[in-house]
Amino acid sequence: MSSQADAHTEQPSLEGKKAIVTGGTTGIGRAIAVLLASYGVDVFICGRDPQHLEDALGRINEVGKGDGIAIDLSEADNVKRLFDAGTAYLGGLDIAVINAAGAAQGIADTDEAELRHAIATDFTAYLLSAHAANAALKDHGNIVFVGSMSAHVLGGGSSIYSGIKYGIQGFAEALRKELAPKGIQVGVVEPGKTGADMQYESFSAQEQADAINREEMLRAEDIAVATHFMLTQPRRAVVQQVTVAPRQQPGE
Repeated sequence: MSSQADAHTEQPSLEGKKAIVTGGTTGIGRAIAVLLASYGVDVFICGRDPQHLEDALGRINEVGKGDGIAIDLSEADNVKRLFDAGTAYLGGLDIAVINAAGAAQGIADTDEAELRHAIATDFTAYLLSAHAANAALKDHGNIVFVGSMSAHVLGGGSSIYSGIKYGIQGFAEALRKELAPKGIQVGVVEPGKTGADMQYESFSAQEQADAINREEMLRAEDIAVATHFMLTQPRRAVVQQVTVAPRQQPGE
């Protein structure tokens, strides 16, 4: 048989790895946690709703192994609580997927309390999670941020969300350079319009299903596949940024 060495590159196995997924009870975070568990990763997830947590863990433990806690990462000290609980359950950490976020609108349509909560959830908790992940990973592993293509569109009607995601994009790039000498890979996956329960108030489940069928919207599982791609690169390579858009996203 002829050699196929020049047709392949090293793709590290995820079997036995240990991962924390923030916002892993619904939507993109849940899809990522389920897919990782199916590849033999032990996962620890969090979300604010105990019922969503129970449901997600039921699915995760059908395909693999996992646990988690119900917690609000916008509250002081809760990121530390999550990573302490997660690393204790897992016995260490190899992967941190930083995903927990909420919707936010334009700054003119948002009161101060809502603005502070959006910053605490979508930005401060992201940076605190990266800080905790760096300490737990020590000298190896991966940090993947789930950002948004809103960072490229920068729509005026979602100036808070777009601005925060633009900041996450820049932070991820700088952090990649900072942590590379330690052996930690850092990247950001940026979804386009993706079906999610946080949009149900303005975009019902049926409307989302119809848009997905028209290929104008992504499924959360599409973003999970992109995350898996980022996590299975050889150690010498980093997929710094992946944008995933619906093939027929309106307006493009």
